[in-house]
Amino acid sequence: MIKPQQLIEIGLITATLSVMLGESVLATSSQLKTNSSSPQPTPIIIAQNSSNSEADRLLNEGVQLFQQGTAESLREALEKWQAARELYRAARDKGNEAVTLLGMGRINDLLGEKQTALDYYNQALPLYRAVEDRGGEATTLNNIGLVYDSLGEKQTALDYYNQALPLYRAVEDRGGEAGTLNNIGLVYDSLGEKQTALDYLNQALPLRRAVEDRGGEAGTLNNIGHVYSDLGEKQTALDYLNQALPLFRAVEDRRGEAATLNNIGLVYDSLGEKQTALDYYNQALPLRRAVEDRGGEATTLSNIGLVYSDLGEKQTALDYYNQALPLRRAVEDRGGEATTLNNIGAVYSSLGEKQTALDYYNQALPLLRAVGDRGMEATTLNNIGLVYDSLGEKQTALDYYNQALPLRRAVEDRRGEATTLTNMASLQRSQGELTEALVNMEKAINLTEELRSLAPPGELRQTFFSTVQNRYQLYIELLMELHQQNPQKGYDALAFHASERSRARRLLELLAEAGANIREGVDPQLLQQEQSLIQQHNAIEHQRHELTRGQFTQAQIDALTTQSQSLINQLNQLQTQIRVVSPNYANLQYPQPLNLEQVQQQVLDDDTLLLQYYLGEERSFLWAVTKDSITSYILPNSTEIEAVATPYREAINLDNTTTVAQGLALSEILIAPVVNQLNNQRLLIVADGILQFIPFVALPIPSQPDTPLLVEHEIVTASSATLIANQREQLANRPTAAKAVAVIADPIFESNDPRLNSQISSENNPPSLDNLALARATRSLGLGDTAPQLNRLEYSRLEAQNIAELFPENERIKALDFEASRYLATHPNLSQYQIIHFATHGLIHPVNPELSGLVLSLFNPQGESDNGFLRLNDIFNLNLPAELVVLSACQTGLGREVRGEGLVGLTRGFMYAGARRVVVSLWNVNDLATSQLMTRFYQQMLNENQPPIIALRQAQLEMWNSGQWQSPYYWGAFTIQGDWR
Repeated sequence: MIKPQQLIEIGLITATLSVMLGESVLATSSQLKTNSSSPQPTPIIIAQNSSNSEADRLLNEGVQLFQQGTAESLREALEKWQAARELYRAARDKGNEAVTLLGMGRINDLLGEKQTALDYYNQALPLYRAVEDRGGEATTLNNIGLVYDSLGEKQTALDYYNQALPLYRAVEDRGGEAGTLNNIGLVYDSLGEKQTALDYLNQALPLRRAVEDRGGEAGTLNNIGHVYSDLGEKQTALDYLNQALPLFRAVEDRRGEAATLNNIGLVYDSLGEKQTALDYYNQALPLRRAVEDRGGEATTLSNIGLVYSDLGEKQTALDYYNQALPLRRAVEDRGGEATTLNNIGAVYSSLGEKQTALDYYNQALPLLRAVGDRGMEATTLNNIGLVYDSLGEKQTALDYYNQALPLRRAVEDRRGEATTLTNMASLQRSQGELTEALVNMEKAINLTEELRSLAPPGELRQTFFSTVQNRYQLYIELLMELHQQNPQKGYDALAFHASERSRARRLLELLAEAGANIREGVDPQLLQQEQSLIQQHNAIEHQRHELTRGQFTQAQIDALTTQSQSLINQLNQLQTQIRVVSPNYANLQYPQPLNLEQVQQQVLDDDTLLLQYYLGEERSFLWAVTKDSITSYILPNSTEIEAVATPYREAINLDNTTTVAQGLALSEILIAPVVNQLNNQRLLIVADGILQFIPFVALPIPSQPDTPLLVEHEIVTASSATLIANQREQLANRPTAAKAVAVIADPIFESNDPRLNSQISSENNPPSLDNLALARATRSLGLGDTAPQLNRLEYSRLEAQNIAELFPENERIKALDFEASRYLATHPNLSQYQIIHFATHGLIHPVNPELSGLVLSLFNPQGESDNGFLRLNDIFNLNLPAELVVLSACQTGLGREVRGEGLVGLTRGFMYAGARRVVVSLWNVNDLATSQLMTRFYQQMLNENQPPIIALRQAQLEMWNSGQWQSPYYWGAFTIQGDWR
C-alpha cells in the first residue's frame, strides 16, 4: 500500500512532502508470499489438500481479478472470494477460509475501507491459529499492523508487526520477514526515528534480494531513499530511488513506480528544482489514477500544489489542494488530510488571510498529534508561530517556535530545525535581542552548511544553496547591527566572512574539480553516455533552430523544447553520477570561503582595494577592504538600488550617446561612501545582484561627474575574493604554454554568405594545427527558442588580422571564415597557446546556461551545414591552460543569475577549462568599436609589455579620449575577470 508522509511549511524555507511504500501480504494455508506494495501481489497458492474444486476455482478467479489492480476488478475479486469463503466455511476448511478472509481484508484496505478490512483480518486470525498455520497468522498480524499504521495508530501497528516477525522467522519465510522489517522501518521513520528506520530497512533489503523479490527490493530501496532525503542526504536519496525505479518498471508495478517518481520529484522540489519536480509529479499522477490509488493520487496532487505555491501561483495551488483533500478523507488518511490542511493554511497566510490560515492550521494540529506525526506537527507549530509573528504577537509566536524546535530535533529534521531557528532569530532581532538572535542564526547557518555538503554535487547543490540565501542575509544583517552597537568587536569582519560564505560556492567547487581531473579513472561507458547525451541534445537543438527559421507550428517547437529540457536533466544527472563514482572526486577537498584575515593575506596587496557589495531586502552593505583594514558602509536596500541601476544599465546597453555623467546617481550610492579610500588604487569589485550587470569602469568619480573611474583605477571583477586566492594556489606552478595566440574570427553564419561561392584569398588559407586535416562534425547545434539574426561581423576580420600581425607567424594561429570552426576550438592542440581570442557572436540563454555559447562557422567550404555552436558543456570539456581568454562577442559576461552564485555562464566554463583570466562583455557590443578596442588592447600587451588588466584599461582610456568612441557604450562593456597579477 502507499503510505503518505509529508512535511510542508511556510516561512523562510519551504520543506518537503514525501511518500513511502508499505507492505502487505496475501497467503494461503500452505505457503506465504509477499508483494511490493503494488495492487498486483504474487498469486496465492491454494492448499493442495482442498477438496472443494468450486471454491478453489472461485479463489483462483479472484486472484486473477485482484492482479488486474483496478477498483472494478478488486470488487469483482471480492465477490468471488466471498462466494469461495462460504463454500470453504460449509466444508469446515478453516485454512482456506482464512485465505479468503485475508484477501477480502486486503481488498477493503486498498479501497480505503479500513474498519471492514480489520473485521476480515480479525476473523482470519483465529482460523489460522486453529489450524496452526504460523505463516498465515504472521501475515494476518502484519496486515492488521498495516491498517493501524495507515490510521495513524503507530504503536498499535508496531505491536502487531512485532508479533508477526518471530512467526515469519520460525517458519523461515524470509520474504515475509523482509516485508515486516520493512514495515517496522516505516513506522520508526514516521515517528522521526530515522536511524532506527534505516536499521530495519537495511535488514529487509538483503532478504528481498535473497528471495529474488524484485518488487519488494524496489519498495525497500524507495523507502531507504525517502529516509535519506528526510535526513538531508539528497544525493544518497537519489541513488536509492533511481535503483528502485527500473525495478518497479521491470515487474510492471505501476503503483510502486508512481510512488518512486513522486519521491524523486520530492527530492528535486526540496533542492529548488521546481520544474524538474513537476515533471516527475506529472509522470506519477496518471499512473496513480490508472491503478485507482486515491491516497497516492491525493499525495501527488498535494505535492503539485506545493510547487505552484512556491512558484507564487497561489490560486492554482489551492485548486490542487482542494482536489487532494476529499481524497485524503475518503481513504481515511488523517495524516495526509492534516498535511493538506496545513498546505491550504500556508497559502492563505501568504495571501494575508491570517485568521483563515490559523483555522486550517488548527484543524491540522490535532490530527497530526492523533497519528503521532511529530515532524509534521513541528511544521504546523512553526507555521502557526509565523502567523502570530506577523500579527505582532511575538511571545505567542515564540511559544509555538519553542514547541516546534525540540520536535524538529527529535525527528532529525535538520532543514526544518534551521528554518525554525531562523524564524526565532528574526523574531528576536525585531525585539532588539540581537545576541540571542545571533546564537540561533549561527546554529541555523551551521546546519545549512552541513545540508549543502549533503546535497548532490553539481547544479542541484547550487540550486539548493540559492533557496537558503535568506538565512545568510539575516545573519549578515544581525552582524552588522551588532557592529553598529559595538564597532570594536569585529562583527563587521564576521559579516564580511558571511558574505564570502554566501556566494560563488559552486564556482569554487568547479575549479577544485577541474584541478582534480574528476573524469580520470571513471568508467569509460559513463563518459561515452555523457557524450551521447550531448550529441542527442545538439541534434534536438538543431531541429529546433531549423524550425524557427522556416515554417513551423508551436506544437512542434514545444515538443522539441520538452525533449531538449529532458536531455539537459538527464545530462545533469549523469554528470552528478560521474562525480560521485570518480576516484579523484572521492578524495577531493573543496576550498572553504576565506575569512577577512585570509583575504587580506592571500588576495590583496598594497595597491589593491577590495569593494565587496551585498544587496539586501532591508538594506545593503559595502565592505572596503585593504591589506590591513576593513571599513563597512550601509547602502540603500536592493529595491532602491535597482530603481537607479536598471535605467542606467538599459541606457548604456543600447544608446551610443550615453555619457559617463549619466551614471552619477548610481555612483553616488556605490562609490561616494568610499571615495576617500580609493587613492588611485586597483579596485577589485565583488558585485551582487543587478550590480553584476553594471560597468564599474564607466561609473563617474562622484566629485568629477564627467570622469569615469577608469581614469584613476584599474578595475577587476570577481564573483568572490576567495576565487582569486583559489586560482592562484591552483595555477601557481603551471608551466606557460609554448605558443602565443590563437585568434578565431569572422565565421560564416548564413547560407547566402558570398564566401560560400567564392575563392578565399591565399592570405586566409586554413591555418594548420600541426598539419592535421580539419575534419568536420556532422551535427549542428540550435540557438534556443528562436533563431536570431546572425549578421556577418566583418570588422572581426580586421580585428583578427591586426592582432595576429603583432605576433611572430610561428607563435600564432589565425582562423577565419570556414576555419573559424568548432573543430578548431575544441582541438587538443589549442592548449599550446597562451592567449585564445574569439571574435564572433555570443549567445546567452537566461534560463538554461547549457544553451549559452559562441557561434562559429555554420558551413564548410562545400556549403554543407556544420556544427558551429560551442556551447557551455563543450567548453567545460576543453583543456585550455591559457593565461588569457578573450571573448570579443556580445554579452559573454552575462548568464543566468542564480542567487548566491552570481551569473552562471561562459566565464566559469573557460575558467574550468583552465583560463587564468577571461575578458568578457556585458552587452551587445558594436562591431567596429570592438575591433578598435581589441587592437589597442593587444598593442598595449605586446608593444608596451603591459599585463592584461593594465592593457585593457589603457585601451579603454584611448577610446574614451577619442572623439569618435567617447561614449561608454563603445568601450565600457568589457571587463576582466580573474587574477590581475
